[in-house]
Amino acid sequence: MIESFFGFIGRPFLTILMSIEKFGIFILFQIRLLKLYPKALKRPKILLTQIDVIGLGCLGVVTLTALFTGMVEAIQLYSGFHQFGIENFIGYTIFLSITKELGPVFASLMLISRSISAMAAELGTMKVSEQIDAIDILGVDSKEYLLVPRIIATVISLPLLVIWFDFIAVSSAYFISTSVLGINPIAYQETVMRLGEFDDIMTGVIKAAVFGWIVSMIGSYIGYHTSGGARGVGESTIAAVVYSAVAIFITNYFLSSLFLYLDW
Repeated sequence: MIESFFGFIGRPFLTILMSIEKFGIFILFQIRLLKLYPKALKRPKILLTQIDVIGLGCLGVVTLTALFTGMVEAIQLYSGFHQFGIENFIGYTIFLSITKELGPVFASLMLISRSISAMAAELGTMKVSEQIDAIDILGVDSKEYLLVPRIIATVISLPLLVIWFDFIAVSSAYFISTSVLGINPIAYQETVMRLGEFDDIMTGVIKAAVFGWIVSMIGSYIGYHTSGGARGVGESTIAAVVYSAVAIFITNYFLSSLFLYLDW
């Protein structure tokens, strides 16, 4: 009875300590990868291949998401702005919200669902089928060959996807606002040009680079350490998607707070 009671009390603390230990192992693993980044740049063909798989592979779903995100936001903001008679200011609000928040977050989520999940599944399959062990036996550093190019490719691809997302979302919002909702196109453009700044776009691009680095580290790490056969590959894929998505929201808060503090 007493052992069960203390076991019930101590189990949460043990879980927290194990989580801290796993996080520490993850950080140390990523620190060891840093010295391999310059070496990966010597393999441009592999890097370009990963950019094609990770970045261009997401272009369709990112375009579709951006298209409807812009249209929905225009409709929802119009319903609120119309009550106060300030519909002409909807353009800048849409521009700001998309470039600073919705673009980086939504594009990252699409990349997670499309590319990071595939990354974890591919590396997990290679791990359980001992292909990674075979690469190491041949004298090739599997981390340099498999992980680092994927991380660099994601860091390069995601900012470009966010810029494309911003363009499509802002354009679709402009079309709906002026063609369907009856907002004056000149007033719409004037508010965006007068109030919008290049820093607004760069804020989202910086976020995208950080998001790309984080989600690619998570996806590659989980896939690289997969075990347990086919079931383990499935669990690793789920874990990569969930952890990456949660990490995006947490990181987005801290980055937004930092940019607010820096007045960006």
